[in-house]
Amino acid sequence: MHTTLTSFLLVGCGGFIGSALRYAVTLLGQRISTSYPHGTLWANIGGCLLLGVLTALAGRTGTLAPPVRLLLATGLCGGFTTMSTFTHEALVFIERAAYLHAAGYIAATLLCCMGSFCAGLYAVTLATRG
Repeated sequence: MHTTLTSFLLVGCGGFIGSALRYAVTLLGQRISTSYPHGTLWANIGGCLLLGVLTALAGRTGTLAPPVRLLLATGLCGGFTTMSTFTHEALVFIERAAYLHAAGYIAATLLCCMGSFCAGLYAVTLATRG
């Protein structure tokens, strides 16, 4: 059993990596457009996909030890996904009366993230069938 300090360090290290990756994705998204938050959308979709895979691996196969789950699921995915940024960006669209953009962004984020999470679960289920 790991100590509380070890658990905090695992989450912190994973969060650092996730946050740095999130920033890299933001920079890539800004190369496409500065008027649409591609980076946030991509981070949330990718993070949900990874979290779905990790959840399936932990729950269905038992291959992820609790410390690894802390590092990857809580730390990395927590630092990488950006629900607070998503909320802010959606409200900016609304404040600008860009209601169609707001609705599209909210719908795309929620549907794609749920779909990605399910895809991760399904991928591990298929891969571990036997």
